[in-house]
Amino acid sequence: MTDRLRRRSVSQSFLLDLLLGQLRDWSAQRPAPTEETRVVDLGGGTGVIAISLASLGYGVTVIDPSPDALASLERRTRDAGLGGRIRARQGDAGDLVELIGRGSADLVICHRVLEVVDSPAAALDSIADVLVPDGALSLVVSQRRSAVLSQALAGHLALARRTWADPDRFDHDQILDLVAAAGLTPSASHGLGAIADHIPEAMIEAESGAYEELGRLEREISQDPAFRALAPYLHVFAEPC
Repeated sequence: MTDRLRRRSVSQSFLLDLLLGQLRDWSAQRPAPTEETRVVDLGGGTGVIAISLASLGYGVTVIDPSPDALASLERRTRDAGLGGRIRARQGDAGDLVELIGRGSADLVICHRVLEVVDSPAAALDSIADVLVPDGALSLVVSQRRSAVLSQALAGHLALARRTWADPDRFDHDQILDLVAAAGLTPSASHGLGAIADHIPEAMIEAESGAYEELGRLEREISQDPAFRALAPYLHVFAEPC
């Protein structure tokens, strides 16, 4: 297994645990999840998050522009025996309201999408439009400082300078401002991968329990302002104002 795959697995595991814990708190005053609990996974691709949520009883609609990703999602859904709980729809953030309608989603998952849309603000406005008044958003966005640091350490100094100056790159406060401008209130923000992205595979394999310890460390530093600012990704959980 490569460093990259290992790092992703630590970060993905942390993200899923974090999201499920937040959903438990959010759902405390709501009925238990059913297929009628309307979850939209925008840009959900092959269904990493959708399958996890569907296995807990949520009904999930995955919206993605890639036919290949949706075909893979449908195969994985069949293999997991979740065909009745996951639907695949081709489209993107600009199609969101048209595809599912205003006020029709209890929860929107939007992970690593804002970086690739023409207008992040418009995408968040569409998400706010489709959420019910007591709904929620799970948002994951890549951050500028981590990209600058990684590029500089790799010797790509000119690229690092361009990334730092790029107005379309995001930092923690800019992300929270975008969320708030869409009429959503952030309740928590966590950095993802601030440490794990810098740990070589050999170091993890050399010590028993190191992988688990790395996951615990990621969790512990995820809300520290300095580590959070340097994390490759930021996770924000938000609700309508």
